[in-house]
Amino acid sequence: MPIVEYKGWKNNLLLTNGNVEIIVTLDVGPRVICYRHVGGPNVMKNYESLMGGTGEPEWQIRGGHRFWLAPEDLTRTYFPDNRPVQYEQLNPTTVRLIPPPESEYGVQKEMTLELAETGSAVRVTLRVTNIGPQPTDLAPWGPTVMAPGGTEIIPLPAKKPHPGHVRNAQSPADFGPNQELILWPYFDFADTRWTFGKKYILLRQDVNKGPTKIGLAHRMGWVAYVNSGTMFVKRFDYREGANYPDWGTRYQTFSNEDMLEMETCGELVTLLPGHSAELVENWELHDQMPEIRTETDVDRDVLPRILEVGRKRT
Repeated sequence: MPIVEYKGWKNNLLLTNGNVEIIVTLDVGPRVICYRHVGGPNVMKNYESLMGGTGEPEWQIRGGHRFWLAPEDLTRTYFPDNRPVQYEQLNPTTVRLIPPPESEYGVQKEMTLELAETGSAVRVTLRVTNIGPQPTDLAPWGPTVMAPGGTEIIPLPAKKPHPGHVRNAQSPADFGPNQELILWPYFDFADTRWTFGKKYILLRQDVNKGPTKIGLAHRMGWVAYVNSGTMFVKRFDYREGANYPDWGTRYQTFSNEDMLEMETCGELVTLLPGHSAELVENWELHDQMPEIRTETDVDRDVLPRILEVGRKRT
């Protein structure tokens, strides 16, 4: 597994199977700073002015995929991951990345990347261990900063008729809600970046507009981002009855003028000393994707690829 230079950092791991390549920082982070088809564009945002920096006293966004802890605060969440990272190569396409312990908060993070032998599939595991003397409340959190200019697709549950129009509707569940949508204070329903459709939510990254954010429980198992002919897909599960942060959000998405962020949240737990919590998500890339503007586009161009990979996974 070669060490390569990348935008000012001398030490970065290159994982590749000939189909795709992943570059992950070792001088800071760890951050997955690049994910792309070989010869194709990086789907992740890189903040060029922050590339190559190390040792800063404050947290730096930099871009790529990072490992955060929820609930969000200005101390533990924004711990500056600006120090060198150790790694263990587990096999030719699997690596475990181990940053220094965050002793101030009694936690040790690990990120494991498992690249499939062929194709584009990547399994990402974020693991946090309580190395302190006291229990602590947290959830592992995996934000991925995407390059600007694309459209995010968030699938919605299938619609059902009003029970008053269904004969023999007797279950209390027939009359109750089945979806959760959490809104941040700067969200605006008049924001034209959003389309809340019958089957999907679409969010278009706009280089002229500032912050917007929503969260969802999200039981549908996948989200996608289409940009410049490439589609990035995240897959993740949902456990009924689990306690997720920020009013029950398993998935959150944020966008501003620079990028769009796709964020999975693990279960919010009271972690005892010596115990660990994990967040797992699976990535894939699809090329030769047309621009996505409508729900019809999603049904025609996105959903068949999502379902095809899903069938192969099962």
